[in-house]
Amino acid sequence: MALEAAFIFLAPEADYQKDRSTIHTPQVNLTTVGVKDYVDAVKAATELEKEGIKAIELCGGFGVEGTAMIKRVLSKDVAVGVVRFDIHPGLDNKSGDDLFAL
Repeated sequence: MALEAAFIFLAPEADYQKDRSTIHTPQVNLTTVGVKDYVDAVKAATELEKEGIKAIELCGGFGVEGTAMIKRVLSKDVAVGVVRFDIHPGLDNKSGDDLFAL
């Protein structure tokens, strides 16, 4: 059985309900989801868990605070990993924490 995994990336004009796709391989089914901010990232992560996703990797735009927000809403059954940038070239060389942290 393939691992159900997801990658959530930050893109300021993304719509998490539309900007998504899934690639199926024998070992991993990977769903990618674009979100505009941390609030939508939390919504997307919650929906992904309900869909059966067991591992979520967050893009380098997520700072420590954004990662913690995702981790808090998911059960311990979902592994959360992070690609790390202190600043992200796709977010005007800022961290998502600078832009989206509540």
